[in-house]
Amino acid sequence: MLTVYGSIPDGLLDCEATELHSILPGPSLIHLPGKHPDPLFVSVLLHGNETTGWLAVREVLRHYQEKTLPRALSLFIGNIHAAKQAARHLEGQPDYNRIWKADSDLDEDDMVREILEQMEQRNVFASIDIHNNSGHNPHYACINRLATPFFELATMFSNTVVYFLKPDSVQSLAFANLCPAVTVECGKPNEKSGITHASDFILSALSLGEFEEHSRDIHNLNIFHTVVIVKLKEGLSIGMDGEDCALQLLPEVDYLNFNELEPGKALARVREPDYMPVMALNEFGKDVADKYFEIRDGMLCITTEVMPSMLTLDMDIIRQDCLCYLMERLDLSTTLST
Repeated sequence: MLTVYGSIPDGLLDCEATELHSILPGPSLIHLPGKHPDPLFVSVLLHGNETTGWLAVREVLRHYQEKTLPRALSLFIGNIHAAKQAARHLEGQPDYNRIWKADSDLDEDDMVREILEQMEQRNVFASIDIHNNSGHNPHYACINRLATPFFELATMFSNTVVYFLKPDSVQSLAFANLCPAVTVECGKPNEKSGITHASDFILSALSLGEFEEHSRDIHNLNIFHTVVIVKLKEGLSIGMDGEDCALQLLPEVDYLNFNELEPGKALARVREPDYMPVMALNEFGKDVADKYFEIRDGMLCITTEVMPSMLTLDMDIIRQDCLCYLMERLDLSTTLST
């Protein structure tokens, strides 16, 4: 399933994300040499409709076409078949950012194990996984370890940092066992600001010599901890306000992302006032919806002060993944380690 290259295949840098299938047979790992041998690992197109990562790394590689990279680079180009159709993933495929525990019977398990083994053997320096989202969100970074090198890497991209442990089958968590690892969220696909931000970040990481050994000043950071993933209950219909469905999202609900919501704030209208339409799964997989939501006057309302992320009006993404994440501010003054 995985094809490994030691150089950039001819014509690759001329391809849009939808055209990569014409050059690559499938998921591909490309190892490129640099002045420093310990490679930066960059993964793109784990979701085929999130194109910023490919466009950003293409800019970086074009910049260095006639020059030596400051550090070796290992590039993983993920779901090119979904990218051909501008889809998150195709029917019958797993989500390529939910396969990194490699603990199932998927064909992708062997691929994941091979990537992790190769990168461990190459003494991977750091990992960057580049994503987009469909709702209104700022650019932000996500980490899975509360340690100085992870914060140093994340804050090279943004002072808004999200710490999470679930879902636990994502790329960044797998690589966190090998090196500082970060997921960066670059706004909506194809926006020039996101492409430039991501390419600048890759260039900075390639030029980084080493990570700090001691805790940095964290007072200017916005640090949030994802406490629950909000998912639809099985078989629930969803749409926009006024449509004939069980859960009707309010207009511009995605503009609530990264805003601290007061208790009572409504996210959606419900058709059945006696039925909780969502699950709020905490880090232990327990549904704690009654702690965060209530049905009030026919509306799904927040019951405690939280901050949502990844609220979206894309119904397919909500069905495939989740409605949103809920976060709380995190005080790291006593917990940050080296």
